[in-house]
Amino acid sequence: MVAGVPAAVRFTAPPLRPSTARDRIVYFPSCAARNMGAQRSDDETEPLPVAAARLFGKAGFDVAYPAGMDGLCCGQPFESKGLMQAADAKSAELEAALRDASEGGRLPIVFDTSPCAYRMRRFLADRLEVQDAIAFVRDRVLPTVAIDRATGPVAVHPVCSVRKMGLADALVDVVRACSDQVVTVDAVQCCGFAGEKGFTRPELNEHALRHLKASLPGGCVTGYSSSRTCEIGLSEQAGFPYRSFIRLVEAHARPKR
Repeated sequence: MVAGVPAAVRFTAPPLRPSTARDRIVYFPSCAARNMGAQRSDDETEPLPVAAARLFGKAGFDVAYPAGMDGLCCGQPFESKGLMQAADAKSAELEAALRDASEGGRLPIVFDTSPCAYRMRRFLADRLEVQDAIAFVRDRVLPTVAIDRATGPVAVHPVCSVRKMGLADALVDVVRACSDQVVTVDAVQCCGFAGEKGFTRPELNEHALRHLKASLPGGCVTGYSSSRTCEIGLSEQAGFPYRSFIRLVEAHARPKR
């Protein structure tokens, strides 16, 4: 089993409170984001949904969550094992919750994990629109915050679902808005973690990322992506933490005066 098993975290959605924010969104943190925290050599212990909500708040958005979130899942873990009936049942359950929370689709719906966004976009077709956080941060967050850019190289990895949604360049652009030196590795496409397979068959991850570490420049000690399980595998093979790109943006964003 891979050594970098993440620490457990637990995220409970806070109640929606009245505010003077200019707009409201529905935010769905994935199962992985709600339950998987930092791993070996990473001192980032705050759950991703907390950082994401803080970023959205800096951009002037109220954050609402679908009801019964602890039991909600996009169905991707079932689809990856060929259990399509179970996958579609969970997706349908999530669709109903998102429809209610978004007032029938009036409010933007944002996912923090790209494989989940990709799954629901395919399942929903045109019935309800969901956005990957990459596109939402690029289009709605970055224009409304000030960014104090980081110095030094950071790595970025678009996961397979990001490439399928055509958001690879958008992810690089978001990271580039926050850092003066962004590193991508063209020799690495799929990380090979394959959902949870990296926990039980780490050789898949090791082989897929065999060129990663040697392709990264000296002084690069942080990487960013948009899927927690992929980030675990990337961290193992790079030798330094990969985290959600949302954390990078939140760390360097401040409300515009």
